[in-house]
Formats: sequence, structure tokens, C-alpha cells
Amino acid sequence: MRETVAVFKREFTAYFATPLAYVFIVIFLALSGAMTFFLGNFFARGQADLEPFFSFHPWLYLFLVPAIAMRLWAEERKTGTIELLLTLPVSLTGAVVGKFLAAWAFAGVALLLTFPIWITVNYLGSPDNGVIVAAYLGSFVLAGAYLAIGACVSALTRNQVIAFVVACAACFLFTVSGTPIVLNFFSGWAPKLVVDTVASFSFLGHYLAITRGVIDAKDIVFFGSLIALFLYANVVVVEWKKGS
Repeated sequence: MRETVAVFKREFTAYFATPLAYVFIVIFLALSGAMTFFLGNFFARGQADLEPFFSFHPWLYLFLVPAIAMRLWAEERKTGTIELLLTLPVSLTGAVVGKFLAAWAFAGVALLLTFPIWITVNYLGSPDNGVIVAAYLGSFVLAGAYLAIGACVSALTRNQVIAFVVACAACFLFTVSGTPIVLNFFSGWAPKLVVDTVASFSFLGHYLAITRGVIDAKDIVFFGSLIALFLYANVVVVEWKKGS
């Protein structure tokens, strides 16, 4: 645990030592606000809820979260600091988990800074704050899932641009796997079990259920299992690429 905490502190501090953190936060807040008020018609709907705000988060995270994750391991390998990191008295698992948690905490900070819109909706009406809390939790867990995928992809290459593009593609497939555009491809020839399995991997389905205030164990287990799986894959990939 102490190893993980040490890596966490190192990585989390590094975000705010460069303009990256501030650029990401400004872009995230600007885009989430623009989508909520203009594309989501926040005021025109006349309802005191944050459905227009949270509905766009999967699509924001689809591009912004891989931008955070792309540097986690690709930059370490490109600059050669990965050798130094792995020679420290820190286990590989501790390093992987610490770097992931630092990136996840950073994404959480960006999400928390959207609190003015929560204050706004409470000022304008009487929303169900329990649903809003659940939606924030769902958004945070969704960001973690995207980060786990992006971190694993980042460990596969030295090039951050390649890591970003591949991570975006992988996250997009998980996001839309439950939509007709994907299911129609399988429904013509695959058994129903296969179609249902593909649909169950949809980030949108699990995320939207949480944003409605329904915190089902299966949704939490899904995201938790997926994060754990990709973190394990991250450890395997870093070990595999250690000498290259």
C-alpha cells in the first residue's frame, strides 16, 4: 500500500507541475457547459435535473480521458524513465495501480469542479439530489473504466499519439457495443447468447442506468471487473515490454 501511495503522490503532483492539468480541466469544463446549455437545451427543457449534463459525459470522456492516459506509460518508455521507476523499491503492481489512481483522482478533480451546475439546478428548482449523487458516481466510475483501457494501451507503445488513437477506438467500441449499429451486425448470423453478451459490454447501458439513480450491483461489478481486468493486463504488458 505504501508503494502505491508513493507512486500516486508522485504522479498526481506531476499533473499540476505542467500546464496539462489546467488545459484539460478548462477544456472539460468548457465543453461540458457548452453541451449542457446548448446541445442539451438545459433551460428550454424546463426541468430541474442534470440529465442533459450527464448524458454527454461518455462522449466527452471518449476523447479527453485517453488524452490523460496516453502519457502514463508511453512517455515513461520514450524518455527511458520506466527503467528508473522499475528499479525503485516499488512492485510493478504498485506502480501500475498508483499511476492509475493518480490519473483517476485527477479526472475526479475535473469532475468535482462542475459543482456550480449542481448549485444552479438547485437554485432553479427542486431536483432529486440523490439521483444527482448517483450520476456523479456513475460518471466517475465511467472515467475510471476509460482510464484503465487507456493505461493498458499506453503500455503497448512508446508513441503517445498512437496510444491516444488506439485507446479512443477501443473505448468507442465498448461505448457503442449495445447500440443497434453494432448489434445489427451480429444479430444476422450470431446466436442470441453472443448478441446478448456483446450488448452487456456496453458502457452506455450500465452508465445510463446509474445516472437514473439506480445503483445496481451488476453495473458496479461490471465496471469494477473491467477496471481490474485492464489493470491486470497493464501489469502483464509492462512486464512483457520491460526489456524492449
